[in-house]
Amino acid sequence: MTSSGITRSDTSAAQERRFFLGMAILLAVTVVIGFGLNAARYHFDTSIFPPHVHVHAAIFMSWIGLYLVQNFLVVAQKVSLHRKLGIFGGALAMLMTGYGLFTTLVCLQRGAVPPFFPPSVFLLIDGLGVMVFFGLVCAAIALRQSPAWHKRLMLGATILVISPAFGRALPMPLLGALAPWAVFACMILYVAIGMAYDLIKDRRVHPAYLVVVCVLTALQLAIGALAFTPPVLQFTQSLMG
Repeated sequence: MTSSGITRSDTSAAQERRFFLGMAILLAVTVVIGFGLNAARYHFDTSIFPPHVHVHAAIFMSWIGLYLVQNFLVVAQKVSLHRKLGIFGGALAMLMTGYGLFTTLVCLQRGAVPPFFPPSVFLLIDGLGVMVFFGLVCAAIALRQSPAWHKRLMLGATILVISPAFGRALPMPLLGALAPWAVFACMILYVAIGMAYDLIKDRRVHPAYLVVVCVLTALQLAIGALAFTPPVLQFTQSLMG
């Protein structure tokens, strides 16, 4: 304990809270850069997008904003408000999952699929991805009484949900079949930042990060294994007419 009555444990906890706020800021900046580069590269006129695309963007950006606010509240030690907003966060995650699936199906029906992804791969990347995101959020909420697990699982879920920003920042058309793996590598890199912080601070990696890495890896392998199976191809084709 220091002369001011603040223990080393208190200082370490405060530093960790600031680290997670820093990660929230990094994720928000990544989204802005990724989508900003994409808009500049292709000179998008957003007014031509159908309404459901704008709604989808608003819902998913709301999660990024909420994640920033929630981490700021923890740093400011406004835990009561953080918990109250957590109820809204759970509902928002549910809305994101349902609307994300809806948007994916509508995009396939419209033929609005990125040219560097086969349609069946796009279906699973977006469809399975948003469901795994929801699973991680549910696990984080279930473990909210264990802050170490809660904050790391929420970080993992948010890294997964911003994966489209990685795809828009990377030169995807030039990567060919490696494009999905490039996005996966970016996600793992961001998780690795958290793991490195744990190693520096605690000399060990919290098992929550290992769970996140395993979940992201399983998702990536599932996409590769299922995308070109007859049922998935048939379903994709039925959507696209």
